[in-house]
Amino acid sequence: MELGGLVVKAGIVDLTGDDRATIFGALLWVAEKLKGDHSERARALWTAMGRQSFKIEVTMRRRSVR
Repeated sequence: MELGGLVVKAGIVDLTGDDRATIFGALLWVAEKLKGDHSERARALWTAMGRQSFKIEVTMRRRSVR
């Protein structure tokens, strides 16, 4: 359930019109990237993007509490 929440949080469900085949195909593409020659670069880039997004979310949540 938590991983599905990440798919929703990333906007993938809305951007694909909740097309399960498209979402699954995208995940398969990501898996292939992680098997390829540039997997470490892709992983580092995606990790940095995810961390930045989480940090922005926490900052926005703190501002709305104040």
